[in-house]
Amino acid sequence: MIELRERTERHVRIYFARTRDPEIQAMLPQAASTVEEALESYGKTLLPGADSFGRTIYVDGVYVGDIWCYGIHSKETPDAMLSYCLFEKTLWGRGIATEALRLFLEEIVRRYDLRTAGAFAYAANRASLGVLEKNGFALVECFVEDGVKSVYYQKDVGGKR
Repeated sequence: MIELRERTERHVRIYFARTRDPEIQAMLPQAASTVEEALESYGKTLLPGADSFGRTIYVDGVYVGDIWCYGIHSKETPDAMLSYCLFEKTLWGRGIATEALRLFLEEIVRRYDLRTAGAFAYAANRASLGVLEKNGFALVECFVEDGVKSVYYQKDVGGKR
């Protein structure tokens, strides 16, 4: 069973350690280069008016990854950017990230009344692109950033505004 649960400092520490894996780092750009930076970023999500929000991904009661949105805009055209990582590599390719994203979209649309959601990914990360496409995201743009071919996907998530 796939569940999304609240993030805690303990999760941030585990996530940071698990995502040091070179295979994961090659597919997931990360802003934090130390656990202290990751904890500081997490602390900002707890502040009133925070523009980011995240959940943990659990499978059969075991913590296996994170999913979050950032750059949340709630005025005029409500939107947010998405990111996710399933760090438990033995579970890759089993539809877990696809289902976690579906559940997370339901939650953030309710919470923030979003109209659109977007996501950047490395073009070579076919698994991540598949997760987005299975959740109804469409390719908007291809570009090269820092020498890496990347893509931008977007979806109308149907907020009521």
